[in-house]
Amino acid sequence: MSVQMTSQSIQSSTNELVPSRYAVQIGDIEVLVISDGVLPLPNLMLGHNADAAARATWMQDRFLPTDASDWPLNVVVVRSGDQTILVDAGLGLDPDLHLPRAGQLVRRLAAADIDLGSVSDVVLTHMHMDHVGGLLVEGVKEQLRPDLRIHVAAAEVAFWEAPDFSHTRMPDGFPDALRATAKRFMSEYRTHFRTFENEHELAPGVIVRRTGGHTPGHSIVRLTSGSDALTFAGDAVFTVGFDEPDWHNGFEHDPEEAARVRTRLLQALATTGELLVATHLPFPSTGHVAIDGDVFRWVPISWDY
Repeated sequence: MSVQMTSQSIQSSTNELVPSRYAVQIGDIEVLVISDGVLPLPNLMLGHNADAAARATWMQDRFLPTDASDWPLNVVVVRSGDQTILVDAGLGLDPDLHLPRAGQLVRRLAAADIDLGSVSDVVLTHMHMDHVGGLLVEGVKEQLRPDLRIHVAAAEVAFWEAPDFSHTRMPDGFPDALRATAKRFMSEYRTHFRTFENEHELAPGVIVRRTGGHTPGHSIVRLTSGSDALTFAGDAVFTVGFDEPDWHNGFEHDPEEAARVRTRLLQALATTGELLVATHLPFPSTGHVAIDGDVFRWVPISWDY
């Protein structure tokens, strides 16, 4: 398998106005953050338990629209030893939801000269459609290795057998789309699943750990090599979560536990000083966590061109 993912070797695709991938080196581990596009959603989803005026003020203070905004979608490709690992798979293409600016992963992998057939492992932070849908795009499965391993928490698989949305707050159409996508994904890929209970090391320095909260099997991935470390937090952290970690996200299946998970994770990252990448932080979604008074603070890296 030949995948070159250093910042020197990766060039922007000629048909893109801005870069859609960013390379980071974690010791001997190569990391490539790839944008799957953006997902427009109502701002109520960022804190449905918050006061509406407080939520609007938070958006205005950041020069963002007060009614709806674009959520970034990020995935990560990791090269550790002889393994090439895809962490989450993006939204894919769902014509019923009319989201043309999302679902860019397959073509952006191709633009980065990453062959789908070189991927040895897939890690799913959870099975929401914006994390598994890219593997359901027509023609993708045929390009994947027959011995592909898909690592997912056993609790996540069990949840999607009969999902409970009673504590979520999603726009119309999303619950049905989530159920349908998860059902189809499990039907097509279940034989590739390699489930774990709480923690699993799937490659040198690559550990996936179940956190719960956002979904029962939601997991994060931590990379360590030498003195370097990076955590891919999936949907445990959103931009608003640094200032308002107790605000409930509309997709959270256990909002109170999700808030506890978020706070513990941000405290740990502020202590270690390691890099953070997350699905819905602004691309390239790479930075550090600081504690500023009684709130957290997001400190993005400076882009290394």
